[in-house]
Amino acid sequence: MVITANNPDRKTWLNIPKNTDFPIQNIPFGVFLTRDDIITIGTRIGDYAIDLGALHQLGYFEGIALTDDIFLQDSLNDFIADGRKTWRAVRNRIAEIFDEKNKSLQENKEHQKVILFTLDEIEMQLPVQVGDYTDFYSSKEHAQNVGEMFRGKDNALLPNWLHIPVAYHGRSSSIIPSGIPIRRPLGQKMPNGAETPVLGPSRALDFELEMAFITTDANHIGEPIPVAEAEEHIFGLVLFNDWSARDIQRWEYVPLGPFLGKNFASSISPWIVTLDALEPYRTTSPKPVKEPLSYLKSEGKKTFDINLEVAIQPDGKKETIVCKSNFKYLYWNMSQQLAHHTINGCPVKSGDMMGSGTISGKEKDSYGSLLELSWNGKKPLKLKEGGDRKFVHDKDTVILRGYCENKKVRIGFGECSTKVLPAIKPK
Repeated sequence: MVITANNPDRKTWLNIPKNTDFPIQNIPFGVFLTRDDIITIGTRIGDYAIDLGALHQLGYFEGIALTDDIFLQDSLNDFIADGRKTWRAVRNRIAEIFDEKNKSLQENKEHQKVILFTLDEIEMQLPVQVGDYTDFYSSKEHAQNVGEMFRGKDNALLPNWLHIPVAYHGRSSSIIPSGIPIRRPLGQKMPNGAETPVLGPSRALDFELEMAFITTDANHIGEPIPVAEAEEHIFGLVLFNDWSARDIQRWEYVPLGPFLGKNFASSISPWIVTLDALEPYRTTSPKPVKEPLSYLKSEGKKTFDINLEVAIQPDGKKETIVCKSNFKYLYWNMSQQLAHHTINGCPVKSGDMMGSGTISGKEKDSYGSLLELSWNGKKPLKLKEGGDRKFVHDKDTVILRGYCENKKVRIGFGECSTKVLPAIKPK
């Protein structure tokens, strides 16, 4: 099925900002609470949220095989489970409905009243019920930087890193949408020079600039997903801030890896941008240093040119953009990640989330964490207002943004914005 929704010359009859992240060529998917306190699945064009449940009930998806309640749910899991053919048909139809040449909804003011919402009339929710969450560690520059800090240049990359997409299984219950504040986490730490650990709030709270992809029901237990077929099982991408308490993690991670230093919160942007929408921005991954095993050999343009940035905004002050990176910097792409995840037969379900790992580039201003930007606190980062930062302060808001752009169309992800609140004092 042709992706007609991506037509770069298509214009909408909705009045939308010129440089919006959400032109008619985007058509992302999300879940929101309406002004009538009804949760629905929707999409967004410009600064309008569109109730797909109402659109479906009023007959606008006639001819597409959809259950009556497919959009009347509090998550996208069932819709995602329907597969790429359905996703594509729905996006194509939405593009047709809101095309400036289509008069069916454009001239029906009564239907518009129940279908269209301004952004101040809705409250975004978590778009999927995340059953399982895996976090990869797929940026070579990030892995080298962190390894150099703690092991030295000669041992920066561990022996397995150039052969497998390293990952760990994270905690899905603490994944939250943009706009929800987090508490500074408590945990055990071993202060410098101390002989016993102490319990207290993290003093090295950090953001991690990542993206995450959402899967469909992909395989049965025992059945690997071939790397060449992996994208058939990937619905789309979100911005992802995988918060990290560096001091807690440093004390606990040997021998089994991250635990309390990572499982307290991970923030995502609320609109899932489909792989179909990103199709015009395909590009190649970095050339492999080591020849991968056959099940990880990925050919063609299997990643996307997505510009990324992080800003820190102290309470009541101006924001400072602290890094600019790009999704294409990842050494291991999504297809390789999913192929490796399932090579042992691990089943992947609809709504599962796979984090990319921190995305750092080669330049210092492209490092995707404060750990790197401040070089573990040794080189504090200057802000426009609010002093400097070794790590994130209480009442700071961390904002992730991302977009693709060519000469005709800009496709964006909006923001992933999270404010840090003080820790709760232990009893």
